[in-house]
Amino acid sequence: MSKKVLITGTGLGGLSTGLRLASRGYEVTFVEKNSKAGGRLNQIKKDGFTFDTGPSFFSMTYEFDELIKDCGIDMPFEFVELDPLYTVNFRGSDKSYRLYKDVDKLAEQFTDVEPDFKQNFTAYLKKCEQVYNDTVDIAIKQNFDSIPQYLKALMTVNPKHLPILLKSFWKQAGRYFKSKEVRQIVSLIAFFLGRTPFDTNAIYTLLSHIEFKHNGYYNVKGGMYNVVEGLVKELEKLNCKFIYNTEIVDYKHEGDSLTVLIDQNGNEFTADKYVINSDAAYFRGKVFNRAKFSDKRLSKMSWTMGYLTFYIGINQKLPQVEHHNYFLGNNYEDYAKNVMKNPGTLEKPYYYVNVLSKHNADCAPEGNEALFFVCPVPNLIFKQDWSDKDDIIDSIIEDFSERIGTDISKSVVFRESYTPVEWQKEFNLYKGAGLGLSHSMLQIGALRPNNYDEKFKNTFYVGASTIPGAGLPMAIISSKLVVERLV
Repeated sequence: MSKKVLITGTGLGGLSTGLRLASRGYEVTFVEKNSKAGGRLNQIKKDGFTFDTGPSFFSMTYEFDELIKDCGIDMPFEFVELDPLYTVNFRGSDKSYRLYKDVDKLAEQFTDVEPDFKQNFTAYLKKCEQVYNDTVDIAIKQNFDSIPQYLKALMTVNPKHLPILLKSFWKQAGRYFKSKEVRQIVSLIAFFLGRTPFDTNAIYTLLSHIEFKHNGYYNVKGGMYNVVEGLVKELEKLNCKFIYNTEIVDYKHEGDSLTVLIDQNGNEFTADKYVINSDAAYFRGKVFNRAKFSDKRLSKMSWTMGYLTFYIGINQKLPQVEHHNYFLGNNYEDYAKNVMKNPGTLEKPYYYVNVLSKHNADCAPEGNEALFFVCPVPNLIFKQDWSDKDDIIDSIIEDFSERIGTDISKSVVFRESYTPVEWQKEFNLYKGAGLGLSHSMLQIGALRPNNYDEKFKNTFYVGASTIPGAGLPMAIISSKLVVERLV
């Protein structure tokens, strides 16, 4: 059996794939463009502050449980359940909605805007649970060798769910809730997929079941980067090798086998099998020069939005702000409908704030806070010029200060930001699309780029732009599926 595997990229998909293979006796080597592992699941650590650069909490812990069981190891990081899951704040209101999993505690907060909230929310979650139970194993957790095989599998899904395939997430939420507050809060999870509730299919309401009933959300003690550090330590125990500051730019092949990957300095790397953890669509076009994934073809695919992320260290505490917070403007619908296409600055947009230092004292100097802001913005297909980034950041800081009743602008002692330009440059994300290819109906399941190469029989793909899709739990599932292919 061929035992030597080269994995390009050290995102969660690559690391978990390497762990599954190394635990099966494979000799695994990683090559990584950047100076440390993690991909988008990374960390900024400077001047006494620690920030998660990308994901700041996670769900579907049972996928991580399955991973460590499969690899015969103990969980290499600690995590705690969030309750409330997060808070949501509306412009013009002093009220903060705390999103509890307890339906009674949740319902108490909506008596003035949605009197029948408990009844409606229970019915909504019941439908979400049915969709989850009837689709997740069929459409998400298995490999498909062809589109006809995929379509045949979909035909086994309970036909009662077919109507929601014709609806958006927003319209499906509107079947159950009348108030804008509840519809907006419930549909926030669509942004986790890199699009908006207005262009995300209603099938993804199954995420609400995971969110509020099935599993919830979890914090990693010390920050999300501890997931990466924990996995790297386990990989090193299995004698896996990591080579950093190495970007793959070329290749050699013999017939239908890839034989060599070549880095930016001309160094050559050989293996029996190759796993690509770079973006599956982008890598095929940029490195393998496949016509199907040329820049012209890529530009016509449906990509996720860009993200403006910025990291603020302040020399004061904010006891009034929770760990995970969403701030919505009065223009939620207009903003969500235009975020992918409007190249200008949308005033007072939707944004997320994570206070990592809230429950992790080591992540900021004493008496300080580490704040991580995320704002969905157009990717580089729609907005190429980000010279106005500081103006946008300043406007969000001003809005945040007004909403919490404390001006933090004079307390900033650390500031760093990533626009879609940096996300593209640092992590090879096509046009700075934060989560790779979108989950449109023509880009899910077997309709996404395959996790096996079209030409090279010894080459495979793992990560967001192959199956099953974007998100940390999806990366874990993706690793399981690609290992099934490779082994």
